[in-house]
Amino acid sequence: MTQREILLYLSLKYSGNWDEIYNNIKTNQNEYDPEEVENYTKKYNGNFITILDEGIYPESLKNMIKPPFVLYYIGDISLISDKRNKIAVVGSRKFTYYGEKTTNSFVTKLAKDFVIISGLAIGIDSIAHRCAINNRGKTVAILGNGINFCYIPENQDLYEELCKNHLVISEYPPDVPPDQTNFPIRNRIIAGLCENLLVTEGKIRSGTQITACLMAHKGGNVCCVPTRAGEESICNKLISEGAFLVETPEDIYDIANIVSKRPVFEN
Repeated sequence: MTQREILLYLSLKYSGNWDEIYNNIKTNQNEYDPEEVENYTKKYNGNFITILDEGIYPESLKNMIKPPFVLYYIGDISLISDKRNKIAVVGSRKFTYYGEKTTNSFVTKLAKDFVIISGLAIGIDSIAHRCAINNRGKTVAILGNGINFCYIPENQDLYEELCKNHLVISEYPPDVPPDQTNFPIRNRIIAGLCENLLVTEGKIRSGTQITACLMAHKGGNVCCVPTRAGEESICNKLISEGAFLVETPEDIYDIANIVSKRPVFEN
């Protein structure tokens, strides 16, 4: 019985709940029933990594608040490697034409040099994923439920494409159903994986604000596309609080101090 097996056992037993896993580790001090551990772990034969997996589990996650003990995944796990440039792209579920156009404009360019990270939610998240795919980039979806669920029926085709050619990951075991309380918790992983965050459109009180606050707290770059004055815009609010105002993808390259391997703008 290895420590890795124990982490998988606890994750499966407590449905990925970080606090319950942590409290159990603290209380039991590695005194576990081998038979019970085996009964849980032998039922799972999918892909996963643990915080103990050196060289695979991203260091960027180890340094965040409440790093996930186990990550379940379908697809190419190398997409979250610390060696890759990654940018989180998030925003409103109820997007406008402006938000859609802006997201497509930025991601079309950024997908050449960044892995696009988002949450597979309807709205800006989905637009970012699809745009990355359509421009031959790579993209990762971080779920707030098990990886066996596509909780938005309209995104079933997108989910299948991500599983096949990109990456879907979650700290929740594969069969854990969607629960709204898990989505804000999931946002810490989106922020934890990246040093850069792009917000193209969003409301002030939203999951987008949570992700932006987490990114700012870790010292990452929060980049926001401005919108018209007088609107309830998380972008304008974050800019007023010190976030970077970005109008073109080139602005993000400058902020991230990354030189594009290919021309940023192509005809």
